[in-house]
Amino acid sequence: MSAPLRLMAVHAHPDDESSKGAATMARYVREGVGVLVCTLTGGERGSVLNAKMDRPEIVANIAAVRKAEMDRAREILGVEQRFLGFVDSGLPETEEEPLPEGCFALKKLEDAAAPLVAAVREFRPHVIITYDDDGGYPHPDHIMTNRVSVEAFEAAGDPDRYPDAGEPWQPLKLYYHMSFTKERFEALHEAMTTRGLGSPYADWISRWEDRPAKWPVTTRVECGDYFQIRDEALLAHATQVDPEGNWFVVPRELQQEIWPTEDYHLARSLVDTELPESDLFTGIHADNVSPACH
Repeated sequence: MSAPLRLMAVHAHPDDESSKGAATMARYVREGVGVLVCTLTGGERGSVLNAKMDRPEIVANIAAVRKAEMDRAREILGVEQRFLGFVDSGLPETEEEPLPEGCFALKKLEDAAAPLVAAVREFRPHVIITYDDDGGYPHPDHIMTNRVSVEAFEAAGDPDRYPDAGEPWQPLKLYYHMSFTKERFEALHEAMTTRGLGSPYADWISRWEDRPAKWPVTTRVECGDYFQIRDEALLAHATQVDPEGNWFVVPRELQQEIWPTEDYHLARSLVDTELPESDLFTGIHADNVSPACH
């Protein structure tokens, strides 16, 4: 390649980058790829999910605490990261519960996408990874993150759209995270039970019975060697992750043996590729690559 490849990961909240695609990013960074995480909100309305961190001084300063956690995770992963400045929408307990005024999920699409379009034009990624149109799970910020990611992918290269957001740049491929699949959990569940270790996944698997896969996995990135970095980054988000919880029940060595990939669906591609893929940059050749802006 005549210039470094670049990958952008678009996420809703701090901690999402460490639970989805973290090992992929860690691998690419260490192979010389430029990686930027764009975090759309500050996670201000997120609950404290680790009982040991559920203290008054933490809750009162949750925005600052989560920013500091993101800084630690960024250092562990080795990526660049920037917040795009929107306010967390929270997760409603019912469909009827209104979202807070001014939150990210209630923004007009053009207003919500503009900072991301500007970031795409500045960083000039060849590949963008984000959530599917269901958000991976139905959090309003995750669903909105999909919408703005698709908008940015389609608009960033058009000089007539978002004319104040910088020089146009067209990303070449857009992927959706697919690592939380029934197929993966069934494989890990079987491996755990076969070895007599006990599995936390029986209930999770049952939830997929009435939820057929919407997007097929097209791309599996081998990154088992980077699962430790992924886990360390996830643990850096101490308010969101219980170190004794289900995230860490399956031994890392077993994960590396049974399912050593992180998986994706190729949602958009402007280059020729052959499926299935093992690399997010498949089909991107030297003549597709130009230097980053400085």
